[in-house]
Amino acid sequence: MIFGEADLKDNPATIPATTPVSNFIRNIIEEDNRTGKWNGRVETRFPPEPNGYLHIGHAKSICLNFGLAHDYNGACHLRFDDTNPEKEEQEYVDSILDSVRWLGFDWGKHLYYASDYFDKLYELAECLIRQGKAYVDSLNAEEIRALRGTLTEAGQNSPYRERPSAENLDLFRRMKAGEFADGAHVLRAKIDMTSPNINLRDPVIYRIRRVHHHRTGDKWCIYPMYDYTHCISDAMEKITHSLCTLEFEDHRPLYDWVLDQLKDIVPCHPQQIEFARLNLTYTVMSKRKLIELVEHGFVDGWDDPRMNTLAGVRRRGYTPESIRLFAERIGVSKADSWIDMGVLEDCLREDLNERAPRRVAVLDPLKVVIDNYPENGEEECLAPNHPQKLEWGKRMLPLSKIIYIEASDFMEIPSKGYFRLSPGAEVRLRYAYIIKCINVVKNANGEIMEIHCTYDADTKSGTAGAEKRKVKGNIHWLSAKHARQAEVRLYDRLFAQAHPDAGGDYKASLNLHSKKIITAYVEPSLSEARPEDRFQFERHGYFIADRKDTQPGKPTFNRAVTLRDSWGKIA
Repeated sequence: MIFGEADLKDNPATIPATTPVSNFIRNIIEEDNRTGKWNGRVETRFPPEPNGYLHIGHAKSICLNFGLAHDYNGACHLRFDDTNPEKEEQEYVDSILDSVRWLGFDWGKHLYYASDYFDKLYELAECLIRQGKAYVDSLNAEEIRALRGTLTEAGQNSPYRERPSAENLDLFRRMKAGEFADGAHVLRAKIDMTSPNINLRDPVIYRIRRVHHHRTGDKWCIYPMYDYTHCISDAMEKITHSLCTLEFEDHRPLYDWVLDQLKDIVPCHPQQIEFARLNLTYTVMSKRKLIELVEHGFVDGWDDPRMNTLAGVRRRGYTPESIRLFAERIGVSKADSWIDMGVLEDCLREDLNERAPRRVAVLDPLKVVIDNYPENGEEECLAPNHPQKLEWGKRMLPLSKIIYIEASDFMEIPSKGYFRLSPGAEVRLRYAYIIKCINVVKNANGEIMEIHCTYDADTKSGTAGAEKRKVKGNIHWLSAKHARQAEVRLYDRLFAQAHPDAGGDYKASLNLHSKKIITAYVEPSLSEARPEDRFQFERHGYFIADRKDTQPGKPTFNRAVTLRDSWGKIA
């Protein structure tokens, strides 16, 4: 099922279905349904390894697998491939569950773990041994690698390849019983050491690892390999279409070989289909590199808003709707290609433009004194909550004698085409009056401390007088008396280069200016912002109240995205 973010919190309900975009996977499913191959059944699965947090690349697979199941009235399973306990943690399991839910998907009763099948996987391995299709190899990892061959040279048989089945079975049972040290033996599938596909050169399917498992504890000291586990898990769950990224294309013959050997035992033989993974500029998708960024302190954790993890982009301010729109927009193909980060950012702008109320924030304040405004005077100015959504109503912005404007909205010696405030020039305070700069106050170092203006009391926005005088400049402002201070984090792309991996050490491409923390002024209503409330700060971009650091009456705002793609201009 697919749910909207607000619905998940309050009243779960399916969101309106969109018109599915045709692609080669849908064409396969349509043909299968036409021929009755699966009796109209469509079951997919998303099989993450719990060895890190999910990233934006996983979102494409999640949206594809859950989306297809939804569109064809099928089911999508969430299955953890927890076969490598050395790198797996419950924290990662919890984060994956949370991220899939946040994206708007529900697996219902179909939550599985590869460890659910450890007994069955062991039983089927014994079947392969009895068939003469698997053997215990006593070579170490380096020796196995040396005999494996290359892309141009065939591999060589292990001296243990022809062990009798009874001996293999005995050794395998003793491996399970813990009689041997780690690495002393492995179980290998017996296929073809001369195959042009290296994955078929007697791959290892079980190894000895004395590691505590986060679900099975110390019950097992042997663990199955992914290629062996994955296909059998699919078959046990009666998956129809097993969707993988292109790097698994060369593994498909092994997927099929295992299931062919066990065809009289497993319930079905799913079809593995490969599609191109997401390659997104200004990011790295390797879990190893993401772990390195976290463990070596290059970022502030897995949910750092600069990270491309789903926890990170959520904290940055991305919406699940924008991620799903991005997945739909980039489509599904068989050819690898690069997607520009600007496409993802545009999806967020498009979504937040519709849903984010407008507010005023001054990020780099400059003090302005309106000399002819009443000393203790105050008044309220009306500002729309959304310029295109009149039904959202208006809010009150208080005005007083001293205000803050953006420092960039004043220039002592204006350049050509500069229409904001300068000595002798007039601008309109948005939602308020026209003001004119009459004086500049500097300190001993020549730094501007404040500027003095006068206002035209007959030009208030929304009144007849406002139409009588027109000026080109229009700037935002906040009453100094009423504005509230807030911490604002200006996040940018984590990498300064579009392809961080291209130059060797990806860390050399880190953007040293990807995070800037400032104390800004915001309009009074923003002091009550709740975690994950989103706003457009007028002229600045879209911001979110940080889900971890926002406290009652003391919000912290993260910039999700600017209003325009400034990186495109830089490029």
